[in-house]
Amino acid sequence: MTKTENVAAEKRAVPERIAITVNGEPVEAIAGGTLLALVAERIGRPLDERGVPLDGNRLGIAAAVGGAVVPRSRWGVTALAAGDEVEIVTAAQGG
Repeated sequence: MTKTENVAAEKRAVPERIAITVNGEPVEAIAGGTLLALVAERIGRPLDERGVPLDGNRLGIAAAVGGAVVPRSRWGVTALAAGDEVEIVTAAQGG
């Protein structure tokens, strides 16, 4: 492999990062990543393509991008872009 091919391969291996805001905090995310991947990473639980937890338990999470709530069924197709403001909220019981 030539030096140019090596550099190109290294660039492909390291995903580009973008700056977004999650719950008011600056965060780096993978460019081209989805809301689904971000939520799964933040809550530490794997989710299927519909946003359903693989452990079978309830999720109790809502997510919004740019102030607009994104239905869970759309998390997997909602790509994140630099500068996005994401809110991830957890439902709480109480009265």
